Amino acid sequence: MSTTLDLTIALPVKNEEKNLLGCLQAIGSDFAKHIVIIDSGSTDATLEIAKNQGVSIVNFVWDGKFPKKRNWFLRHYNLQTKWVLFLDADEYLTEDFKNELRQKITMTNNVGFWLNYTIYFMGKKLKGGYPLNKLALFQVGAGEYEKIDEDKWSNLDMEIHEHPILQGDIGHIKSKIDHRDFRGVSHYMTKHNEYASWEAYRFIKTCNDEEAKVKWTWKQKLKYRLMRSSFIGPVYFFGSFFFYGGWKDGAKGFAFAILKMAYFTQIYCKIVELTDDKT
Repeated sequence: MSTTLDLTIALPVKNEEKNLLGCLQAIGSDFAKHIVIIDSGSTDATLEIAKNQGVSIVNFVWDGKFPKKRNWFLRHYNLQTKWVLFLDADEYLTEDFKNELRQKITMTNNVGFWLNYTIYFMGKKLKGGYPLNKLALFQVGAGEYEKIDEDKWSNLDMEIHEHPILQGDIGHIKSKIDHRDFRGVSHYMTKHNEYASWEAYRFIKTCNDEEAKVKWTWKQKLKYRLMRSSFIGPVYFFGSFFFYGGWKDGAKGFAFAILKMAYFTQIYCKIVELTDDKT
């Protein structure tokens, strides 16, 4: 018999009608005590789907500054559970993940967990490519996402690549969440263009900030070092396609690695462009 976990699942959304229903159905009705939609003014059927599924809805309007959506939720929503899991609408909980989570959070001294995700690209579950993992599950009150003061660098009202800064030990859940996005390649490319602009602005603002550097993960430190070089794109292509086995996925694995290379090359070009503008 399954036990409802002392857990709030928070889904930050905007116009997610293509993904949301499947995401909510994958969670199920008796897995977590609370499911909350944090909506940023959806104009499609997102809110109707949420209401039909009986989940709570809160509205978020960003003023272009700190805090963004997840930190705002942590600070302003009256969380009544021990744990909170931030889940995107294109992330689908698997039975293996839910079973492992039930076992681990009921008997742990950790305050948070790194989570692992499968990646689907052009309808195919990838065997290779860079692994996707996030620190998206933690105890309420254990910390919050990195504070990055920005003056509306983009229209992204949610934390993108910021990590939670937690006080305590952090574990890992090996079973994967399925990362599926049914909005297509065009949406993927548009989204990553916005991400690239944000990354470029963040690099310029924080590369000389010693206090911020102390909080970087080793992956962030490596990425920001590479951002200074025009070779960052080819390095990420090589890593995705060869080192992490993207070749196992054939043409789609090659295309995915090419897009990864284009994304990081785009970041480098935007950094150079922004830096030149200041000189």
